[in-house]
Amino acid sequence: MDYNMSPPILGDFLNYLETIKGKSKKTVDQYFLDLRIFYRFCGIRFKLTDEKVFNEIDISSFNEDFLKSIKIQDLHAYISFIDKYRHNNNKTKARKVASVRSYFKYLYHVINFIDKNNSESLESPKIDARLPVHLTLNESKILLKSIDGKFKIRDYAIITIFLNCGVRLSELVNIDIDKIKEETLTVIGKGNKERTIYLNDACVRAINDYLLQRPEPLIKDDKALFLSSRRTRISPKAVQHLLKKHLINATLTDKKYSPHKLRHTAATLMYQYGDVDIRALQEILGHESVSTTQIYTHINSERLKKAVESNPLSHFDSQDEDES
Repeated sequence: MDYNMSPPILGDFLNYLETIKGKSKKTVDQYFLDLRIFYRFCGIRFKLTDEKVFNEIDISSFNEDFLKSIKIQDLHAYISFIDKYRHNNNKTKARKVASVRSYFKYLYHVINFIDKNNSESLESPKIDARLPVHLTLNESKILLKSIDGKFKIRDYAIITIFLNCGVRLSELVNIDIDKIKEETLTVIGKGNKERTIYLNDACVRAINDYLLQRPEPLIKDDKALFLSSRRTRISPKAVQHLLKKHLINATLTDKKYSPHKLRHTAATLMYQYGDVDIRALQEILGHESVSTTQIYTHINSERLKKAVESNPLSHFDSQDEDES
């Protein structure tokens, strides 16, 4: 996206996110889209434009002094607007609140453009925690056993890494051979942050099997681990397609599984069966905040039930004791 069409301060903020804070281009684009809606709303509220069609409002010529006069009531009106007129759900509203907060924090703390940050008291809509969709241990085994076809060994290695390491789709397709060192793998996650993932026996074996029959790559992709039929780095869309094909073969299509669902599966299995500390799981998954990882603490109700049942008092009945 071209941030040059943004008002100067907004453009500076977006560049700050990307170059100073290390946010990914995709994340910065989302900030731009969220804040463009906010600017357009303010354009109407503060009579900065005569344009009547909301999505046609050009924010590039706005005099940004209006930002200095924004009160909490204006921010509440914005949340009401995206709720009633744009029909945003609570999750989307919460994201847009976070974008506004980040922007006003920048205006106040970083460049001292405003005298007071009224967004600090802006509440975020409550989001109902949804348990992540994932495959069970048995379904994971069924999926791995069902992999077949011309690229069976490659696809098996890809899905094995998803299910064991919990990598993101973008991280998987960008794996380079020289980033694999014996039992470790280095990936580039969100915000260009590098992290090391330890490979278990299944991953090491699957990768080695694939390397034995990996085709000769084209020069521009000579470092890429996973290659397409054209001998170029495999694309995210190709990975999504091959996963869908193998899910159909395994008759596991009822929950619309995706590469991200396999990431959830890896995290779930590690937490359920590996007694993994939540902080360790955060590091493995590359979550910036542990609050993102904590959703996996809600998926283990069966394990908690067994823990309570294992209490030596679980079958104690005082009346039985009295009768004896």
